[in-house]
Amino acid sequence: MSLVGKKAPQFTAKAVIKNKFDENFSLSKYLGKYVVFFFYPLDFTFVCPTELHAFQEKLQSFKEKNAEVVGCSIDSIYSHFAWLETPKMKGGIQGVEYPIVSDITKEISESFGVLNEEEGVAYRGLFIIDKEGIVRHELINDLFLGRSVDEALRVLDGIICYETNGEVCPANWHFGEKTMKPSHDGVAQYFENE
Repeated sequence: MSLVGKKAPQFTAKAVIKNKFDENFSLSKYLGKYVVFFFYPLDFTFVCPTELHAFQEKLQSFKEKNAEVVGCSIDSIYSHFAWLETPKMKGGIQGVEYPIVSDITKEISESFGVLNEEEGVAYRGLFIIDKEGIVRHELINDLFLGRSVDEALRVLDGIICYETNGEVCPANWHFGEKTMKPSHDGVAQYFENE
């Protein structure tokens, strides 16, 4: 069942932020900001560090859009900490600055609908949550398929655009391109001026 249009599930959990432990991490502390909340299967694996580094490389772009990035897996905070201490060239995520939540009970993964019960890990779920705590976008990839961070930024731009001017974003839209009014006339004008 999709979470789009619904309040993001609330939780309080342990997290690691820049090699420091946060015993009471919650997404609710980000109300008033956008949140890009993503799940990955496991620390010390293969596709996962590429994704975590890709989000780090674009972290400033998210922050410029008033968005926070938060990662989550079923590993313990101690595993997260060790992975954060491991250099990139050795498969680690040293240098990642955003919070990484520990979902060791798997309750968070389950509440977001991304738990792969057979494997006991989370699928690659990505949720963009608006400033009011409502999920506006979700994407769930299978374990073997990495995500596009640029697509997450594009979708966030679309959400901001709609909230700012009430116009909708057509297929393959990117920031700065033409939007359209959500009406029959709007779509006709869009195709007329294509």
